[in-house]
Amino acid sequence: MKKKPITILDIGEELNISASTVSRALADSSLVNSETKKKVVELAKKYNYQPNFTALSLQSNSTKTIGVLIPNVVHEFFGLVLRGVEDHCHSSGYSCIVYPTNEDPDREISGIKALMTGRVDGVLLSFRGKTNLHIKQLIERNIPLVFFDTADESFATHRVLIDDKKAGYLATKHLIEVGSKKIGFIGGSENINNQLRLEGYKQAVSEAGITIDPQLIVYSLDKSQDEMGLEDSEKLLSVKGIDGIFATTDMFAVGVLKNLKKINLKCPEDIAVIGFSNWAISRVYEPSLSTVEQPGYEMGIKAAELLIDQIKNPETPSDFKTVLIPTEVIVRTSTARGNNVAHST
Repeated sequence: MKKKPITILDIGEELNISASTVSRALADSSLVNSETKKKVVELAKKYNYQPNFTALSLQSNSTKTIGVLIPNVVHEFFGLVLRGVEDHCHSSGYSCIVYPTNEDPDREISGIKALMTGRVDGVLLSFRGKTNLHIKQLIERNIPLVFFDTADESFATHRVLIDDKKAGYLATKHLIEVGSKKIGFIGGSENINNQLRLEGYKQAVSEAGITIDPQLIVYSLDKSQDEMGLEDSEKLLSVKGIDGIFATTDMFAVGVLKNLKKINLKCPEDIAVIGFSNWAISRVYEPSLSTVEQPGYEMGIKAAELLIDQIKNPETPSDFKTVLIPTEVIVRTSTARGNNVAHST
């Protein structure tokens, strides 16, 4: 005769505690003391207890699942963010549902609605919306939310970001330090990150006493990474006297390097180039690419940690944080003029 699987009732009866206490202990609730948690977990392991997740979610109003809205799953930076999120979720007994938005505000809205319908316990969001009504709905339903990479500043919630303006400033300042005086800027979609990086670029140029030239700023929309790096760097390279370029992704910067080879200009001797993110291609392309480190994995870990802590402690008033993940300028061959050193934010 097949043996019946053990239940939380069985564990509770053996330990002389209620089934609800067993359930809370297995969910690592702060309402259960550590000694009781330890006994419950040890007994569950001994009997190879397998929870009925459907029943538990109905009893506790928890699904042990978070939703992640991410702009692009094939983007190396966001892939690292997602890996950090998944690693922390796994170690905390949570799973995650991922919705790629492809930088589309409408997909962001539909993704939030789908996650609310699916009863997730919390949401991680890299904000790309033109409206925030869908975020208001999350807040009104008391669904914990943490912004990562980009944020809507009008909501009181945790944010895990880098200082994009400072990073853009240091990247441009590095080009100035290696002797560049006429510096181009290649930006991507018109999101807040690229706007802040452009502000940093302008600050560094102005501080160096260099006039900001609009023809040196290429800030295009609706192009792929490869198209932008290739097509828009052609415009910049046609500007007489240009001797440095800051690109807001490493792929844009690689497009610049390809075009330099086509027109027989040397990097960094003729034009120094710096990218952003420190993707794998920046290390293996020739010349190797100077870039700004953007620690996606650490951002994912921290964002998931803040969200799950908020989920586990719903009654504890939140002291909402803006966590800035440190970045640094990594110097490689594409800017290697003279005695270069890395700068940290």
